[in-house]
Amino acid sequence: MSEAEQQRSGFLRRQVIMRFSLAAILIPIIIYALAGTMEYWQGWLYWAVLVVPMALAVSWLLKHDPELLERRMRYREKEKEQQTILKIGTILFIAGFAAIGIDLRRHGLDSVPMAWILIADLAILLGYMLIIWVFKENSYASRTIEVVQGQKIITTGPYAIIRHPMYLGFLVMYLMTPIALGSWWAVPVFSCYIPVLIWRILNEEAVLLRDLPGYSEYCKKRRYRLLAYIW
Repeated sequence: MSEAEQQRSGFLRRQVIMRFSLAAILIPIIIYALAGTMEYWQGWLYWAVLVVPMALAVSWLLKHDPELLERRMRYREKEKEQQTILKIGTILFIAGFAAIGIDLRRHGLDSVPMAWILIADLAILLGYMLIIWVFKENSYASRTIEVVQGQKIITTGPYAIIRHPMYLGFLVMYLMTPIALGSWWAVPVFSCYIPVLIWRILNEEAVLLRDLPGYSEYCKKRRYRLLAYIW
């Protein structure tokens, strides 16, 4: 490894550690802000379900695919339509967690049975595992919508079934979050993200059809975008 590559690797590692540490600290702060107490086991279980797989995934990417990790750390969308989608998604994210906080303060921490909370956390974990599987199969799984030089179409793993498996994993995690945190009332707010995600997928496919050779043929072979036999 050259000196430049070593410096780049060291910078990436520092950035990853800083962002991961920030996320690990911010989640408990959000948990306290929602419930008004640290005695909120639903929140701490949710924290563990998010942070432990995240740590494993980041460690694996640092060792095996730092280029993908570097792409995943980019947030600025190049497509104007995606910039709008990102803004709407951020507003819905804030509104969803605000709804959880209001529900917990009004109806208490035990309005959702433990069994449902555990099922939701298991679903979140499975959604995360699907995303990690995507990372293993697709080194081009950038956070932003773009086609990089030399990018190839991935047809293995979950891509052999649907065209956007990472979004499926994310959607499961997103929709199960209010239940995992003990709120029924916030579920409709989080569900508002479904049409936004559909919009993002359709716009992303327009970009891929425009910029990625062979994507049109892939779409003909893999008919379903998000849910097999449904859409």
